[in-house]
Amino acid sequence: MTVLVSGATGNVGRRLVEQLLAAGHRVRALTRDPSRADLPAGTEVVAGNLADTASLAGAFTGVTAAHLISFGGDDYAPLTNGAQIMELAVEAGVGRVTVLKGEPAKTALDEAVEASGVQHTYLAPVEFMSNTAEWAESIRQEGVVRDAFAGTPSAMVHDADIASVAATALTSDGHAGKQYWLTGPEALTAPEKVRTISEALGREIRFVELSRDEIVARWREAGFSEEDIGFFVWMRTNPPEEGRTVLPTVEEVTGRPARTYAQWVRENAEVFGG
Repeated sequence: MTVLVSGATGNVGRRLVEQLLAAGHRVRALTRDPSRADLPAGTEVVAGNLADTASLAGAFTGVTAAHLISFGGDDYAPLTNGAQIMELAVEAGVGRVTVLKGEPAKTALDEAVEASGVQHTYLAPVEFMSNTAEWAESIRQEGVVRDAFAGTPSAMVHDADIASVAATALTSDGHAGKQYWLTGPEALTAPEKVRTISEALGREIRFVELSRDEIVARWREAGFSEEDIGFFVWMRTNPPEEGRTVLPTVEEVTGRPARTYAQWVRENAEVFGG
């Protein structure tokens, strides 16, 4: 089968491309800049942007299944052209899609997917393990992580596990109409994440807790909007139960245990100077 993978150079998309190719499927990778894609040999790389309907002409032709992302707009905003995307997919005869969600609320793409009649599966990961790469610079330069809300646990999920669930849903039956909440095998607080990094690197990494005001000031300095900051604070102070509860979904769908955060750190040790 031929699978279209949008966001193919992202943390999840790249892993999905690799896994589909390894399983013997043909992959068409959609990316804004094919010249910088650096995807595995055998990948058909095409230029396109989900947020720009005109750029998708021909992208779905000959495609059996497609992996879509609901937050492909500028600054990761939800897509507003979901109806147009699904019109192209239906016209091309796409029979199955997965949608990687960026927020629990239903988006325009979700509504279009459901109205299209195409078999669909929603992927709802909690925090990505790769988010902790934002600590890399301070770890490399100072051996310190500064963050707030130290007591809030997160059941982070490995990007490759999100990809594995997507690959399974795209290439096998039994997943239509499902929404899969995806977590890792443990819920860790920020100090516990830092301890895991320290153990993997074999050197001491200190955790310094910031106050709420300090972390908000940092987010503002980074250019986040007040709406974004309000969402960040809410997620840290009153996270939804799904975000802190370990679920067996990855293993139930793929037949393999979810990867641990320690494994992710070992795989990405060079990011932290290891």
